[in-house]
Amino acid sequence: MKQRLILLSLLMLVITTSYAQKNFWTETDRRYTVDNLKRTRDELTRETEHLTDAQWHFHESPDRWSIAEVVEHLALWEIIWAREIGMGIRNTARPDLIATSRPDSYYHDFIMENKAHKSSDLSRPTGFIQGKNNLTFFQRLRDQAITFADTTQADMRAQFELTATPSPRNMHQVYIYQWGHVDRHLRQIRKIKQHPNYPKETALKK
Repeated sequence: MKQRLILLSLLMLVITTSYAQKNFWTETDRRYTVDNLKRTRDELTRETEHLTDAQWHFHESPDRWSIAEVVEHLALWEIIWAREIGMGIRNTARPDLIATSRPDSYYHDFIMENKAHKSSDLSRPTGFIQGKNNLTFFQRLRDQAITFADTTQADMRAQFELTATPSPRNMHQVYIYQWGHVDRHLRQIRKIKQHPNYPKETALKK
């Protein structure tokens, strides 16, 4: 009995050491994440940096957000994503959950679906930030996220949100939500621009 316990202890030690030595978040994963964080930042910038004040604050209808409010919403979510990732990497690594977690495609398909999503109270835009200041707000937060993703030594596939859900998501999957969320709202911004009453004047490029 004693020998069996010793052998079991040695086996657990080997498994634990193997997990500790292996990094499940590969450099390919890192580059994929950083490239998409940069891509969506740059696409949002191109879509909005030369808008006039009237274009920033145009509403398709009283119950619809303006582009300024959409971008403020995205900036508020950058704060929420940073908090989620910060909390996630403080949890004990759980590489054992990788085998039972949902695939990355599940999170990508969800964030990109055409079905309307309801905004949380924490991320509803105030409308107090004017025009291009919303873009500056977003850019500064996104740049911080890019720097962190590009330099962190945390294993983002082994760090999970432990929220008592049957399939917790890992931090790499949180990143998919982060950049995918911008892709989602880029569709919304482009739709606003196609409205027949959207102001057609152009701002002077500096």
